[in-house]
Amino acid sequence: MKTLRSSDRNFRYEFEKILKRGEDLTKDVYREVINILEEVKLRGDKAVQKYTKKFDRFELETNRMLVTKAEIKKAYKEVPKEHQEALQLAAKRIEAYHKKQKYPAVEIKSEGIRVGQRVTPLKRVGVYVPGGKAAYPSTVLMNALPARVAGVEEVVIATPFVGGECSPAVLVAADIAGVDTIYKMGGAQAIGAFAYGTGQIKRVDKIVGPGNAYVAQAKREVFGLVDVDMIAGPSEVLIIADQDARPDWVAADMLSQAEHDENAVSVLVTFNSNYAHRVEGEIRRQLRFLSRRKIAEASIKNKSFIIVAKDIKEGIELSNEIAPEHLELAVQDPEKYLPEVHNAGAIFLGLMTPEVCGDYIAGPSHVLPTAGNARFGSPLSVLDFLKTSSVISFDEKALRKFAPTLETLSQMEGLDAHGLAIKVRLEEPKPSERELRRAQAKAVKKKA
Repeated sequence: MKTLRSSDRNFRYEFEKILKRGEDLTKDVYREVINILEEVKLRGDKAVQKYTKKFDRFELETNRMLVTKAEIKKAYKEVPKEHQEALQLAAKRIEAYHKKQKYPAVEIKSEGIRVGQRVTPLKRVGVYVPGGKAAYPSTVLMNALPARVAGVEEVVIATPFVGGECSPAVLVAADIAGVDTIYKMGGAQAIGAFAYGTGQIKRVDKIVGPGNAYVAQAKREVFGLVDVDMIAGPSEVLIIADQDARPDWVAADMLSQAEHDENAVSVLVTFNSNYAHRVEGEIRRQLRFLSRRKIAEASIKNKSFIIVAKDIKEGIELSNEIAPEHLELAVQDPEKYLPEVHNAGAIFLGLMTPEVCGDYIAGPSHVLPTAGNARFGSPLSVLDFLKTSSVISFDEKALRKFAPTLETLSQMEGLDAHGLAIKVRLEEPKPSERELRRAQAKAVKKKA
C-alpha cells in the first residue's frame, strides 16, 4: 500500500489522486455504452437479447424475460433457512428505519391565500441489482424496501443471469421485499430498457441501484429522460483510527471493502507511522485467508492508501476533502468529533461499529454517494421515491390585494400577458354587443 505523510513536501500532489479517484472510470466505456443505448432505443427487446447473449452468455427468449413464480419457489428451496431468516431480520430493520423518513404535508393559510405541498410517490421504479462477481441480496432489500415504504405502485428489478443462472438468495430477497417483477437482464442494456421501454419492458420513472462502470455510465446518459438515484462508483471506506483501535480490526475493515472490486478504495488515516506499519502487516496476513484474495489484493495494491496525519483534527479535515462513501471513526469518544464531520455518506461511530453493520442490518440504505459525491449527495432513502407538487389558491380579495405587486413584477420582466391575466379577472366585465342590443330593445319596449 502507498503511505502518504501530510508533512511530506509532495503530499498534496499524491493526495489529489485520491480526490480524483472517480474521474477516469467512464472514459474507456463511454463509446460502448452509447452504442448499446442507441441500439436498445431502436431495436428494443432484440438489442437486449443480443447484449445478454454477448455479455452474460445467455439466450434470453422474448417470452422468458421474467422470473416466474415457479423459479422463486425453487429459489426458496435452495436458500438455507438461516439465510432466509437473516434476510427477514434485515428487511424488518430496514423497513422500520425508512418508515420514519417521509416528507411532511405542508399547508399555510393567510389573507385568502392557501399554499401547500402535496406529496405523491413515483408510479414505477426500476432497481438494478448487480451480479457476476458476487451476489447481492442485501442490495435488493436496501433499494426495494424504501421504494415500497414510499408507496411506489410498481417496483421492478433487473439483474443479470450469467450463463442463465442467478443467485437464489437474490430472488428470495426480492420476494421478501415485495418486488413485482424481476427481469433477467443486466448491464447498460438493462438501463436502456428501463429508460426507453421495449416490447416486453415498460419504461420506469426512476432507476436506482449500483452497478459496474457500464451501468454507471448508462445511468448518466439516460438521466433527464428518467430520474436516477446517483452515479455510483466502486465501494470505498475511510477509517480514522488512533492507537486504541486494534490493527487487526482496522485491517479487516479495509479488506471488507477491498474484496468488493479491484477498483474499491480503502483509506486509513492515522497519526503514527509505527501503527500504520502494523495495520499494513495485518492486511498482508489476513489477505492469505480470503476467498476473493486476488480482487482484494488488487484493490489494496493499486487503489488504497495509508495517510499519516499530524493529529485527529487534520485527519478529519482530510476526510472532509475526500468525502468518503463510508467513514469509520475508530477512536475513543467518537461523538466528540462527529460535529466536525461534514462530508460522508455514512458515519460509523466507535471501535465496535464496523462498516459491515451498515451493509446489512443497521437500517439505513447502504446505497451511498461515492467518489467524493458525499460533498453534495445523500444516502438512498424514502425521499428518493417521493415527489412534491405545490398547491396554490387565491380568493378574489387576496388577488385584488396583491394585484399591484403582480402587475409591477410582470412589467419589470416585460411580460404583458402576465399582467393582463390579473387585470381581466378584476375589471368589471364589458357587455357584449348582443347584450347591449338586448338591453336597448328592453328599454325601448318599457318606454313604449
